[in-house]
Amino acid sequence: MSWMLFVVAVVILACILCNQFTDRFGIPTLLAFILLGMTFGSDGLFKIPFDNYAFAEHICSAALILIMFYGGFGTNWKQARPAALPAVLMSSFGVVLTAVLTGGFCHYILGFPLWEGMLVGALLGSTDAASVFSILRSKRLNLKYNSASLLEIESGSNDPFAYMLTAAVLLLLQSDGVSAADIAVMVAKQLAFGLFFGAAIGVTASRFMNRFHFNVSGFDSAFVLAVAVLSYAAPSVLAGNGYLSAYLAGLILGNSPLPNKRPMVHFIDGITGLMQMLIFFLLGLLSFPSALLPVIPTALLIFLFLTFVARPTAAMLLLTPLKKSLSQQALISWAGLRGAASIVFAIMVSISNTALENDLFHIVFMVVLLSISLQGSLLPFVSKKLHMIDDEENVMRTFNDYADESAINFVRMTITADHDWAWKPLSDLSIGPDLLLTMVLRDDKTLVPHGSTVLQPGDVVILGAVSFCDDSHISLWETTVDHSHPWRNQMVSQLSLERGQLIVLIRRSPQETIIPNGSTVIREGDVLVINRDTTLA
Repeated sequence: MSWMLFVVAVVILACILCNQFTDRFGIPTLLAFILLGMTFGSDGLFKIPFDNYAFAEHICSAALILIMFYGGFGTNWKQARPAALPAVLMSSFGVVLTAVLTGGFCHYILGFPLWEGMLVGALLGSTDAASVFSILRSKRLNLKYNSASLLEIESGSNDPFAYMLTAAVLLLLQSDGVSAADIAVMVAKQLAFGLFFGAAIGVTASRFMNRFHFNVSGFDSAFVLAVAVLSYAAPSVLAGNGYLSAYLAGLILGNSPLPNKRPMVHFIDGITGLMQMLIFFLLGLLSFPSALLPVIPTALLIFLFLTFVARPTAAMLLLTPLKKSLSQQALISWAGLRGAASIVFAIMVSISNTALENDLFHIVFMVVLLSISLQGSLLPFVSKKLHMIDDEENVMRTFNDYADESAINFVRMTITADHDWAWKPLSDLSIGPDLLLTMVLRDDKTLVPHGSTVLQPGDVVILGAVSFCDDSHISLWETTVDHSHPWRNQMVSQLSLERGQLIVLIRRSPQETIIPNGSTVIREGDVLVINRDTTLA
C-alpha cells in the first residue's frame, strides 16, 4: 500500500512538473501526461504492468463526468450565447458528418469492414474539451468573432453525440436484428432523459444553494461535486445520456449567482485538473508503444483525412450558411483536437467483446497523439497566420472562473490635484486602523511607503485590507454590460436594482476601475461587481 501511494505521489508531482515544462516550450500539457504514462508503462522505462481495460474504462469514465460537468460549469453563457447556434450545429451535425466521412474513408480507401470503419468515425467524431480549454487558456488565444466561445461550447457538448454514435454502431455490430426504429428509440431516450435530468438537476441545485446555508466551509463544493455525479447517474439508470446531462447541469449551475462561488470554482477547477492528469496518464499507461508502431501508417492516413478533409467539410457545410468567414472556418477546422473521450470510448469498444479485424484502440490512440501534438502545438501559429487574433478580446472572460466573484483584498486609488491626500506625508493622513497603504506607483517607479512619504498628484496608491469573510449570505458576483443590456447608458441612480443589490465596483478596462456613485453612467463593456444579499432571493 505504501509503495502504491509513493508511486501515485511521484506521478502527480511529475505531471505538475511537466506542466511547467510544457508551458515554457509550447507543448500541449495533456500530451506530456500521455507520454509520461507511456514512460511508466509496460513498454516504458519503469515497466509497470497494466492492461486492465475494464478498470481503466471505469476510472476514465468517472473522470470524464467531472471534465464534462466542468466544461459546462466553466462556460460563461453570457459571453458564449452569440456563438451558441454554430457551436451546437458543430457539436451535433458536425460530429455526425465528420464520423460518416471518416468512416467512409476507412471503408472505401483503407479497406475496413463498413461498420468497423463507421465505428472509427464515431470514436473520432468529437473534439476534446480538456485539450481545447487547456490550449486556449495557457496560450491566451484571444480569437476574433467569438471563436473561443464557439470552440468552448462545441468541445464541451459534442462528446455526448459521439457517445451516442458509438453506442449505435456497436449495437449494429453486435446484433443482426437491429432496425432503424431501434436505433431511433435509443437516440431519443438518450437525448430526452439527458436533457430533462440535466436541466432539472441544474435548476434544482441552483435554487437549493441560494436558499440553504452550509454551516461548514467547503460543503458547498462537496455538494456541487455530488450534483455532478448525480447528473450523470440519474439519466444513465434509464438509458439516458449521462454525459449530456452532466454538461447541461454544469452549464446551468455555473451561470447561476451562487454564494461563495469563487472558491467553489477554484475547487472544481483543481479537481478537474487532477482528473485530466489521471485520465491522460492512465491512458498512456494502458497503451503499448510496441503495438503503436504497426498502426502508425493507418493512423496517420486517418489523421490527415480527418484534419484536412472530414472536419473542414463539416465546418464548411454548417458554417457557410451562417456567413462565417473562410478564415474562421479554417481556424475552427484546425482547432478540432481529438482527445481523451475518443480513447475512453475506444476502451469501451475493446471490452464489449465485439469481433473486430483491426486494433481500434491503438489506432485511435495514435490519431489522438498526432492531433494533440501537431494541431495543438500549431494552433497559436495557425491562429496568427489566419489573422484570427484579436488583441482587444480576453479569452479568459469566456470562462466563469475568470472573475465571476471578486474577493477584494486590495484597493487602487489615484491621487488627483484636488484630493485631500495630495502633498501630504503619510504620517498626517487619517487612514482607518484596518487599512494599510502598501504601495505607491509614481511614473514608472514602485515606492514602498513610510511615514515621511509625500503623496503627489498622479500617484496611484494601493490600500490593503482584511478580506471580508463571515457566515453571512452576502455574495459578490459579476455581470458584463453588452449592447442590449437595459442598464447601458443609464446612471446608477436610475437603475431598478433588486432589493439587497448594490453595484460596488465597475471595471471599465484593465487600467480603469471605478467606485461608482449615483451619477456614474454605465457604459457598454463595463464589468459590474454587484453585492447581492442571497437571503432575499
